[in-house]
Order: sequence, then C-alpha cells, then structure tokens
Amino acid sequence: MASQEKITVHNLADLKNTSDDAIPNYLNSLKFKQVHTLLDTRLALGYGAFAVAAACFGWDYQIGFESTKYYTAAAVAVYALLNTVLTYWISFVEKGTVYQGVGPDGEKISIATSTKKNVPIYNVKITVKSKAGKQSTIDIAKSFTEWFDSAGHFIAPPFQTVLASSVPMIAKADPKRAAKSESGSDFADLDPGLLDQLAAGSGSTTGAEAGSGKKSKRRKA
Repeated sequence: MASQEKITVHNLADLKNTSDDAIPNYLNSLKFKQVHTLLDTRLALGYGAFAVAAACFGWDYQIGFESTKYYTAAAVAVYALLNTVLTYWISFVEKGTVYQGVGPDGEKISIATSTKKNVPIYNVKITVKSKAGKQSTIDIAKSFTEWFDSAGHFIAPPFQTVLASSVPMIAKADPKRAAKSESGSDFADLDPGLLDQLAAGSGSTTGAEAGSGKKSKRRKA
C-alpha cells in the first residue's frame, strides 16, 4: 500500500530521507532491537554546545562582560571544541549510518545510506556481525523508482523486499518478503520517465550528499 504522504520526486534529499525513515520502521517491526548509541552521542554533543552558548549569554546578561570575559573566552573555546568533535563524529564515525540494531537471533546490524548529487540511486551499505564476531558487508544500489510512484508516494512492500532479498539476516526474520522476486507484483507500476525527472531536478536537489541529522522525520541528506 502506498503511503498517504507525498514528497517531491525531484528532491533527492526527500527521497533519501523518506527511505531512511522506513528502515527502522521495517526492522523494528521484525523484532529487531534498535541501538541508539550514535544518535545519543550526537545529541549529547549538540546539546552540550548549546548549553555552553546559553550559559555564556546568561552570565554576560546578568553580570556583564568585564566580570565574565575570561569565563566567556573559556566557553568559546569549549563551544568550538564541541562543534569540532560533533563534525568529526558525523563525518568519520557515523558516516551516514541510519540504523544500528540487534536481530532476534543476536546478530548485530548497521546500515549506512548515501546518494550522489543528481543521481537518483539509493546506495545502502549493510554491515552484519555474527554472535561469533564474524563480520560481513553487503552493498545495495537501487533506483528510487523501485519504491516511489510518479506521484511521490512511498511504496513499502518493494522497499522491504529489496532489503529482505539482499540481506540473509533480514531474510531470516521476514522469509515471506525475502521470497518475493523483484519483478513480482510487489513492485509498483512506476512512471518510466521518473528517472529523467529526477535527473533534471538538479535545481532542487542541493545538499543531497549522504549525511546525518535528526533521525525522525527529515534528515539533511
């Protein structure tokens, strides 16, 4: 069934963000337990920087600059440090990770996604770690047209089929979805001109590189 919410099919960031949001919804419905360590660390760094800035403003307003200028200088240094660490964390630790979790059988999974500017392909890197510590990586690259219709509705079943048919860990949790072929009736009858629309929409796809941000409704892609 198509989602009631529509997005602009020319906007690569919206396509990516909507797809990203569907991953935890799907896996958590399969009894995966999501791990929020990366998100919690990013939020702590962000709120920490905000708290330092707010405190600096507060004591400057209440006491005055001359009496607090050394504290203000220290606060500026701490604020800059926290923002540097936050930038490093997003770029080199999270690296586009949108989901981390543990499957029903105890295996760990980490999913990172990315796009390239003006290219309507959803790149997914799945890292699975077995209970014995063995790690494997699966790369998926699929067109957004496989789970969005030409009106901008997200179609969940084909998106779920792509994941389940590509990742054994997910297939074990959802064997019925894994058994469906990509050419089956599960996939929407999409407009073949949608790829051209997406490629032509370069003016509205700024900032579509993979990145991070708020986990919930919309992340800056």
